[in-house]
Amino acid sequence: MTEVEFLAEYDPAAYERPALAVDLVLLGLRDGRLTALLLKREQFPHAGRWGLPGGFVGIDQPIDAAALHVLSEKAGLAGMHLEQLYTFGALDRDPRMRIVSVAYLALLPESAFSEALERSSSLLAATIEVPWSGEAGGPVSALSPKGETLPLAFDHADILAMAILRLRGKLDYSDVGFAFLPEQFTLRQLQDVHEAVLDTTLNKPAFRRRMLDRGWLAPTGLREAGTSFRPAELYRFQRSR
Repeated sequence: MTEVEFLAEYDPAAYERPALAVDLVLLGLRDGRLTALLLKREQFPHAGRWGLPGGFVGIDQPIDAAALHVLSEKAGLAGMHLEQLYTFGALDRDPRMRIVSVAYLALLPESAFSEALERSSSLLAATIEVPWSGEAGGPVSALSPKGETLPLAFDHADILAMAILRLRGKLDYSDVGFAFLPEQFTLRQLQDVHEAVLDTTLNKPAFRRRMLDRGWLAPTGLREAGTSFRPAELYRFQRSR
């Protein structure tokens, strides 16, 4: 038998197939805290609970394209960098049927985060409460703007926890933290990002010396405006040579 003959006789229904979905972790910073965009589920299962923006992948749709579609349709955003985070496939993660979800992570500067909230009244900015330090891992919770713990749908607490773990693991050796910042920023803003992600206070002189020594920061020659004290110098990110 040739491969052409084999494929002509092959029965795609011979094996059960799980459904495939994508879920997006859209993280930003608000009031010095890591914050995620969530949607309240209107339909069963888990109606009334809060979940990550997500959707099913079409049979003829690339997974990355499905993620970009969800980003546009449910968050009103385009042109954001999405990174595959992890694949979640526990047998009982969805009570309807076997659904495997590919989670994506996007880090949003304040402008994009605010834009998403303005475009969709359904989105909620939920503060992520992380009870563990460093890269220990474990469950996290999401808090409403009033500080109330939000009930999360499916395994979305696990997806959020994985996003935090990935972010903390990459923060010190990569340029990932700059994704939260505008094109021009102060060293104080950069330190705020690191402190929010790590949920700890950093030594100011040591942090600034480390950042400057890495060659990631290029002075712009400008200073921040609208301050009542001596304006801080503005920098922009540059890749190390």
